[in-house]
Amino acid sequence: MVSRSYSNLLDLTSCDSPTFGREKKRLPRVATIAGVLSELDDDNSNSVGSGAPSSISQDRMIIVGNQLPLRAHRKDNGKWDFTWDEDSLLLQLKDGLGEDVEVIYVGCLREEIEPSEQDDVAQHLLDSFKCVPTFLPPELFSKFYHGFCKQHLWPLFHYMLPLSPDLGGRFDRSLWQAYVSVNKIFADKVMEVISPDDDFVWVHDYHLMVLPTFLRKRFNRVRLGFFLHSPFPSSEIYRTLPVRDELLRALLNSDLIGFHTFDYARHFLSCCSRMLGLSYQSQRGYIGIEYYGRTVSIKILPVGIHIVQLQSVMNLPETERKVAELQDQFKGQTVMLGVDDMDIFKGISLKLLALEQLLLQHADKRGKVVLVQIANPARGRGKDVQEVQSETYATVKRINDTFGRSGYTPVILIDTPLQSYERIAYYVIAECCLVTAVRDGMNLIPYEYIICRQGSEKLDEILGINPFTEKKSMLVVSEFVGCSPSLSGAIRVNPWNIDAVSEAMDSALMIPESEKQMRHEKHYRYVSTHDVAYWARSFLQDLERACRDHLRRRCWGIGFGLGFRVITLDPNFRKLSVEHIVSAYKRTKHRAILLDYDSTMMQPGSISTAPNAEVIGILNSLCRDTKNVVFIVSGKEKKILTEWFSSCDNLGIAAEHGFFMRTNHDAEWETCVAVPDFDWKQIAEPVMQLYMETTDGSNIEAKESALVWNYEYADRDFGSCQAKELLDHLESVLANEPVSVKSGSHIVEVKPQGVDKGIVAEHLLLTMQQKGMIPDFVLCIGDDRSDEDMFKVIMNAKDSLSTVAEVFPCTVGQKPSKAKYYLEDTSEILRMLHGLANASEQSLRSSPQSSN
Repeated sequence: MVSRSYSNLLDLTSCDSPTFGREKKRLPRVATIAGVLSELDDDNSNSVGSGAPSSISQDRMIIVGNQLPLRAHRKDNGKWDFTWDEDSLLLQLKDGLGEDVEVIYVGCLREEIEPSEQDDVAQHLLDSFKCVPTFLPPELFSKFYHGFCKQHLWPLFHYMLPLSPDLGGRFDRSLWQAYVSVNKIFADKVMEVISPDDDFVWVHDYHLMVLPTFLRKRFNRVRLGFFLHSPFPSSEIYRTLPVRDELLRALLNSDLIGFHTFDYARHFLSCCSRMLGLSYQSQRGYIGIEYYGRTVSIKILPVGIHIVQLQSVMNLPETERKVAELQDQFKGQTVMLGVDDMDIFKGISLKLLALEQLLLQHADKRGKVVLVQIANPARGRGKDVQEVQSETYATVKRINDTFGRSGYTPVILIDTPLQSYERIAYYVIAECCLVTAVRDGMNLIPYEYIICRQGSEKLDEILGINPFTEKKSMLVVSEFVGCSPSLSGAIRVNPWNIDAVSEAMDSALMIPESEKQMRHEKHYRYVSTHDVAYWARSFLQDLERACRDHLRRRCWGIGFGLGFRVITLDPNFRKLSVEHIVSAYKRTKHRAILLDYDSTMMQPGSISTAPNAEVIGILNSLCRDTKNVVFIVSGKEKKILTEWFSSCDNLGIAAEHGFFMRTNHDAEWETCVAVPDFDWKQIAEPVMQLYMETTDGSNIEAKESALVWNYEYADRDFGSCQAKELLDHLESVLANEPVSVKSGSHIVEVKPQGVDKGIVAEHLLLTMQQKGMIPDFVLCIGDDRSDEDMFKVIMNAKDSLSTVAEVFPCTVGQKPSKAKYYLEDTSEILRMLHGLANASEQSLRSSPQSSN
């Protein structure tokens, strides 16, 4: 049976697949014909929110990865036999989720299953292993995995730019389409088993980076986490990817995004800032990105290893025999160990060159030091893998020819697959483990080495070690590996510096025994307490925290294709209906209208910020109505505002965030806050001048009442960093001055204490009350943080308002705010104000007729 979502190319992004929830259904296999995804997705009508919570209380985790944690082989009778892959991280993390959490796996099988067998295999895996296989046509899988994943994402995430066809190759749109198509197929398989109100979904690694978008589109409130097991490159590298925005936005459809190290998370946050204009905040130890009303949490925690499984292999008789064999083989020699994949990023050749340097410079090490290099098969394929193999073989031969002799081989290269117990035996007998990768996501080899060096009673007996003696180990670790920050006792090296790596090897061998023991104890304590179960448990806890408000908040989806995202808002926050406010406007008699100017009355980014004829016309129509008191409230200087609004005779203006105010064109400017002097400017301005000179693109705006440092046109990250420093600097030097120092949207501002837009709202409501005009209609519109003070005042001004007053605090755009209402942009605000102005004009025209 061919899946409809795959046979119809235009449906690949429609997310129409049926949801079976907890019911056990016979699962249809995914299509076995090739296809290409159209990115022109369209209809969001299928987006499903969450209704009433399910009565099923048991949590369930759907773990989605490129490969299922299964091994398969065909038996003599032709039938398939499946067993758990005990080495799979996806299987091991189950230990940290708790016995009460049911786990479902979604992913591909390593072996190709014939189309005629796929239905039966799928049902067997669901019934026996709770696994949902995703069957991909070979051609599509090749484009997806060997194409986009291994030719584009994997090199780029490891800092390799596609500068030539030999280095990753040029961007191929067909490979990208295959990647998106496969992610959509995975989404279809998740939809077949998900119960969106009860289940958590945990997506793993760069193979499935756009999957969150497809799941979020189908289930707006899906509880979704993503963990990236590879590095995340700096913004300078990542921005070269033609589909950079699509991948970032797809990841941001997760609730929680996990990284191994702070460096990887910092690079991701920098990309979100530079390419999407998003900022992040840290509160109580948690980092979050505000994305259309949703807070996307960032998790930083390196993965651990499955210690119990490792120890069980250590206790096997096969392991003990292998250790005894190796002990005899390397008797009188010191073994250093490297375990790496045979690819360009693992730095095998650099390690070999460092050993060559060590043997050249230290003749006493010849005949005594042996490097055992276990080279696992490369996961990718191509010319670069062949080059690494050739270089490795040539270097090993040269070293062995130069320094080898009868009974001594300096480098033992093992490039054939080893059993787990054989690899562990090498860990046990090695005095030092070397990891010299030039770029690696995590690399758990050092963790495994540390646990194996802790040994067991039987292994201690074989090695002739007193079981009561403290164990020892040494690590030389590249600083470009994800595990490096957590191994504080390791000797960290720059693998490109051959001399430094050689010296580190020598130091690792020469360090006193007591220090080796101390370093081992430190590492063992960390590795044994931060195992894979700890990592999984911590991730689930943070995912639960990130999703706890899902059912309370209102949400809906917007955008097409991979630009889809979910707007999430407080239940009381809603769009302002023009019909509703015009109706309230018509039946009220004393109206207070407070309007911010920049980005509210004028479009953001406009070259000319002066009001156009349309704005002036609306304001004059509103001001002619004697029932209205209208104020423009701006941060700009009074001179500019006076010039701009000279034709609006009855318009009240508040300048510099309310420090200056006048009620109409003929009135004198008044100050709302008494300020004895501005001597503080002589302290603040030189400090700002210093930061302006060192921050290209920044400038200082000197107002009568305030000083503003603006970094809108500076580098986003550097400007933000400088703004934090400037804020601290100014707060320190102005601590005894009667001023407040605040940061805003691309600004740091110093102004007299007590000056904010809230005092304008207070003054206006109080003045109207004193004149006997108790306001029964209040409209306040603004777009940024400074306008929140006005919203707060009018929301709490019950004593100054009529008991039946209609209050409309309205912000621009859908974002967290004290306002109860929002309008999308400036055009919607002007349309709404047009409606009010027309109502006033109609009222004025009808008044003479009524009096007659």
